[in-house]
Amino acid sequence: MHFGGCRILLVKENINMGKSNQSSVTEFVLLGLSGYPELEAIYFVLVLYMYLVILLGNGVIIIVSIYDSHLHTPMYFFLSNLSFLDICYTSSSIPLFLSSFLTSKKTISFSGCGVQMFFSFAMGATECVLLSMMAFDRYVAICNPLRYPIIMSKASYVPMVSGSWIAGGVNSVLQTSLAMRLPFCGDNVINHFTCEILAVLKLACADVSINVLSMVVANMIFLVVPVLFIVVSYVFILFTILRIPSAEGRRKAFSTCSAHLTVVVIFYGTILFMYAKPKAKDSSGADKVQVTDKIISLFYGVVTPMLNPLIYSLRNKDVKAAVKNILCQKCSSEGR
Repeated sequence: MHFGGCRILLVKENINMGKSNQSSVTEFVLLGLSGYPELEAIYFVLVLYMYLVILLGNGVIIIVSIYDSHLHTPMYFFLSNLSFLDICYTSSSIPLFLSSFLTSKKTISFSGCGVQMFFSFAMGATECVLLSMMAFDRYVAICNPLRYPIIMSKASYVPMVSGSWIAGGVNSVLQTSLAMRLPFCGDNVINHFTCEILAVLKLACADVSINVLSMVVANMIFLVVPVLFIVVSYVFILFTILRIPSAEGRRKAFSTCSAHLTVVVIFYGTILFMYAKPKAKDSSGADKVQVTDKIISLFYGVVTPMLNPLIYSLRNKDVKAAVKNILCQKCSSEGR
């Protein structure tokens, strides 16, 4: 989920516009941690473990949301879509990343790079919109509880989720098609684990002004607008909670949105940390920062999807009860 809002305008400075060799690039080389073989084994084990947790945790959320009728609510519909989104996002890059540790071949085809870029953009933009829709759901539940069944009816929340997926898909098609139509000549080495858009644009031997402009506009639509929407929603939520007379009532009201707020802080906080921190001046410092950026990006791509189901389920009695019921039903059916 790489947007690069704070670094996007620096892309042009890193592209050599004087390249004249227009040979067609059919594949890219993903550097990853090639310069640090001592780290590869450690990160292989860590990423494999986290990927399995992602599949298991998010898979459980999807299954219980479908099979338990008590969880057929707007919140769990949003949550199951978020879990499916996280599985799709990680599965578009992590398997290839893991396989690169087991073989000397660290390449990805031109079309494969485009597919990976498409899923990165689609899932990132969709999650931004989806998190803002979930904030609206929490706003209605706390600030207008009596009207919640009317406002958040199935006729409302299904189009909200569908719109999130459509918006993310349309943005991804636009950004990916603009990036992949560029001519790539000479160097085909991507200094990253995946086909990250900023790393790919550095290899283009053509003007990327249109790409820069379209990504700036996309960042405004899919980052800034959802963040503002979430902030406004939680301001109203906070004022409503503070007006509740009893401490127990305030605690219960806050607990209904604490999981979503935690996910929002992790998701946007990591993006800001990745792209808003200052750059190193000297070359040795720049190399260290570059490695740090790649490691942070790697863990951002797996840690956030891994934490989402844990955050929503550890303190959630409904999910625990649903899992227990499904397991009990399975045990009783096998006993017969």
